[in-house]
Amino acid sequence: MKINIFNLLLGTAVAFTTVSCEGFLYEEPIDKVDADTWFSTETHLLLYANGMIEKYLPSESTIGLGDAYSDLVATKTSSDYYRPGIWNSSKQTGWAYSDWESIRRANYMIENMTRSKGQVDDQVYNHYVGVARFWRAYFYYSKVRTFGDVPWIDHVFTESDEALFAARDDRELVMHHVLEDLNFACENMQGSGSFAEGRTQINKWVALAFKSRVCLFEGTYRKYHTVNPSTNQPWNGNYESAEDFLNEAANAAEELMTDGGFALYNTGSPSTDFRTVFTSMSPTATNEVIWARECSAEPLNVYNELTWNFNSSTYGQQYSPTKDLVDMFLTLDGTPITTDEVSLNEEFTNRDWRLAQTVHGPGHTYETNAGVVKLKSINFTYTFTGYSFIKWSIEREENYSKGKAENSLPILRYAEILLNYAEAKAELGQMTKDIWDETIGALRERAGVTNIYPEDAGYVEDTWLRTYYADASGLSDILLEIRRERATELIMEMGLRVDDLYRWHLGNLIVKRYNNNQGWRGIYLSAEDYANGFEFNGTQYGGDPIWTKTSATSYKIGTSTADGNFTLSEGDHGYLIYNYELEWQDRMYVKPIPDTAFTLNPELGQNYGWEE
Repeated sequence: MKINIFNLLLGTAVAFTTVSCEGFLYEEPIDKVDADTWFSTETHLLLYANGMIEKYLPSESTIGLGDAYSDLVATKTSSDYYRPGIWNSSKQTGWAYSDWESIRRANYMIENMTRSKGQVDDQVYNHYVGVARFWRAYFYYSKVRTFGDVPWIDHVFTESDEALFAARDDRELVMHHVLEDLNFACENMQGSGSFAEGRTQINKWVALAFKSRVCLFEGTYRKYHTVNPSTNQPWNGNYESAEDFLNEAANAAEELMTDGGFALYNTGSPSTDFRTVFTSMSPTATNEVIWARECSAEPLNVYNELTWNFNSSTYGQQYSPTKDLVDMFLTLDGTPITTDEVSLNEEFTNRDWRLAQTVHGPGHTYETNAGVVKLKSINFTYTFTGYSFIKWSIEREENYSKGKAENSLPILRYAEILLNYAEAKAELGQMTKDIWDETIGALRERAGVTNIYPEDAGYVEDTWLRTYYADASGLSDILLEIRRERATELIMEMGLRVDDLYRWHLGNLIVKRYNNNQGWRGIYLSAEDYANGFEFNGTQYGGDPIWTKTSATSYKIGTSTADGNFTLSEGDHGYLIYNYELEWQDRMYVKPIPDTAFTLNPELGQNYGWEE
C-alpha cells in the first residue's frame, strides 16, 4: 500500500487515539467510528494498520540525522546531553501521556481485533496481530534504549488498574516480551502478495530485519555492559542471555538472507552503486531496501529536507564528517591508509568508493538552477571540518535552500542485515571465511575494495583503528573490521552509530576526541596551505589575508580553544580542530526518568547516577 493513501486513512485511524491526557490509558478511543463494531472486517484491520504507519513511520530526521551527535560527526553546538553540567531529570522528556499513546494504540488493536476472528481468514488475522505486536516491540525497543527499565504494559488500562502506579519492570523482562512479540510477528506475518507491495508496509521481512537489529543490540549490550545501567546491578539472568539474543539476531538475519529475495544493489559500478540506494526516487529501484519512507515528486508530491540540512548555513546543525570517519575507509587494495596527513585533493585517491559517495570530494558536481552541471566547492559556512556529507543529498541547487528533495529514505536495508549477521556470528565465535565473504566481503566488493579475510595472508592490521578502539581491549581483527564496516556502510542511517557505541560500552568515544577532548578533527592543512591557501574543485581557499575570518572560502583560525573556535593541531599547520568541550559519564547510557513522571507516579524510581 503506497504512502500516498495514508492521509485518506488517517482520519479513520486517528479515531482510536483521540483521547484526553487524563484518560489516554483507559478511555475508549471513539470519535468518528463505532468502537463496538470496528475491527470486524479485513478492511478495518488494514485501515488501522495503515494509520499506524502514517503516525509512526520514522521521520526523515530520525532516518538521516540520527548520528548527528556521535563520535564521527561534528555539529555547530552539539547536544545539551553531552555538554558539561547541563542535563538532569528536569530537562528530560519522553514520559508524557503522548509518549505512551503509541503503546496503548498497539494494545488496543490486539485487544479489540478479536471481534474479527472467524470473520477473516486465519492467516490474515494472524498477520494483523503480528503487525500490532511488531509495533509494540518497536515502541518498547525505543523506550528501553532511552530509559532502560520501563513498565511493561500489554493491555489497555482501566481507570482502576493498580499497574498505573506500579514501579518499573526490569529491562530483562521487558526485552523478553519484546522478543516474544517479534517472534510472533516473524512467524505469523505474510511476506508476499498484497502484504509485500511497495516498501512501506509492515510485513514478515520488515519484522525479521528489525528483529536482527534489536537482538544484536541487546545481545552485545548484555555482553559489553556487566551491569544493568538502570540499577548498576549485575544482570539477573532470569530470561534470555546475551548469547540467546545473538543467536536470535543471527537466525533472523539468516532467514531473511535465504528467503527474503533482497540483494545488494550492485551493477558493477562501484563509483555510483552505493549512493544510488540513497538517492533513488523509488525504494524498490534497487531491491536492497526492506522498509522505507517513500518520497517522490510524482505521483506522491512528498518530499524530504535532508539535502537542505546538509547544504545550509542556517538550517540544522551543519552536520560535518570528521577526519576519524574518513580514516576508517580502506584503500582499494583492502589495506588501511598509511597516513592521513594529506591534502583534501589527495585524500580520496585509491580509496573505498563509498568515501566519495558519502563525503564531498574532488570532482563532485551539482546542477545549478540554470541547469548547468558544475564542480561543487566547499562552503565553510556549513561545514566545521572542511568535509561535507553527500550520502543523502540530491545535488541540485534548488534543493540547497528548501525541502524539495524527492529521494525515498531507507529505514531498513539488506546491507545492514549482512552486517548484523556477520557481527552476531563473530560475537558467537562462529565466523568462517564463507560467512565473511557472503557479508563483509560482498559489501567491500560492491565498493570496489579487495576482499581480504582477517585470518588470511595479506591482511594488514590497522594500528590507528585499534588505537581508536583502545578501550575495547581484546577485540579480534574480525570484530575490529566489522566495526569499521558498520561505520563506513551505515553512517548517518537511523542513528545506528550512536546505538553501536552505546551497546559496545564505548559512549565515551562521543566526547573522547582529538587532543584530550579538545574538539572534532577535520581536514589537514600543510604549512603551505595555511600560508598561501589551497585550491579545490576550481575554487581558491584561504584568500588574503589568510584564515582571518569565516566565510564560504575560509575559517577564522586562531589559538583560542574556547567552544566554537577553530585552531590547527600544530599551530601553523596540521588538522583543523573545531573546538568544543563535551562530557561523558557512564550514567548516560540511560537517560534520567523525567521529574514530571514522579509527580504522576512516585514508585517509578530513578536511574542509577541520576538521583538528585
